[in-house]
Amino acid sequence: MNKPVRFSEAVEKPIENEEQVHRELIDTMRSITETTSTDYGRAVRSVHAKAHGIFAGTLEVNEGLPAELAQGLFASSGRHQVVIRISTNPGDILDDAVSAPRGLALKILDVEGERLPESGGETTQNIVMANAPTFAAPDAKAFLGSLKQLAATTDKAEWAKKLLSATLRGVETALEAVGGKSPMISNMGGTPLTHPLGDSYYSQTPFRYGEYIAKFALVPVSTNLTELTGDKINTSDRPNALGEVVREAMIDGGGAWELRVQLNTDVDAMPIEDASVEWDTTVSPYRTVGLISVAPQLSLGTELARQIDEETFFSPWHGLAAHRPLGSINRARRHSYEMSADYRGKFNGCPMHDIAGPLPSI
Repeated sequence: MNKPVRFSEAVEKPIENEEQVHRELIDTMRSITETTSTDYGRAVRSVHAKAHGIFAGTLEVNEGLPAELAQGLFASSGRHQVVIRISTNPGDILDDAVSAPRGLALKILDVEGERLPESGGETTQNIVMANAPTFAAPDAKAFLGSLKQLAATTDKAEWAKKLLSATLRGVETALEAVGGKSPMISNMGGTPLTHPLGDSYYSQTPFRYGEYIAKFALVPVSTNLTELTGDKINTSDRPNALGEVVREAMIDGGGAWELRVQLNTDVDAMPIEDASVEWDTTVSPYRTVGLISVAPQLSLGTELARQIDEETFFSPWHGLAAHRPLGSINRARRHSYEMSADYRGKFNGCPMHDIAGPLPSI
């Protein structure tokens, strides 16, 4: 197995006019939130506004991890409470027939160690993931272009979005039938309408991993979840179909996922700054560092779900210095996510704050 690359500040290389791109990203995300808050009478997230499930569980960090995996919060075995939020990426709350890439945001509670500046006084590690191994845009500038397109369609003609989404899903299915796949088509509404709990989720972007560099993945491993992989969901006359099927699965059996990491072994072949490039799993496979277990429970309509949706937020910049986000996309998230959270807090009259264990009753 190839040796992992050691982390150094030199692995990051800012793009041209990066600060200007970040300012435009913040302005674009603010415009989405201003539009939706006017429509709804309350502020929601600028991206990933609609939750399909929020539930609590435990992370058991594996014992006896090899030195290259025993880094940061994984340096020693132990148990942590976790919160998971599953969502789709638009900033408006749409009928589930408008398919979009799905996200999974993870908070690991009661984590000790030196904190990143934004999260002083907190005790959680945030990891944000999506149901594809790569990001749709290579860097912040390209992401800004796609976000501006998304902002232009916010709160516009949901019927047209449903029609376009159905068409693009057909195109994506045809591509997959011949071994192809288009992140752009998927991002525009061509994501297959499959069960969210059958999906694997990926950080897509790299993070510092103690002395090394890695990406994260969360992979379903319990039989009740792996049986859902690829399971098509009928959204006809079911605007909240994804939330309904998540609720049913969570009530029936909960679930288990492996938390895995992929170490960077070559910064040229596994770029830090281009999030659209998949790191070769034959060279550096994802390796398990822990198991997340969720007991049967309600996934929406609980006090925990209300607290997570209304009073807190997820940002990869809220966590340990040992797991600092890396690359153009992550640097763009740093202040734009803070802006979105601050806007929601002020508009709704409830400042955002992090959570700490023990969690409220589920």
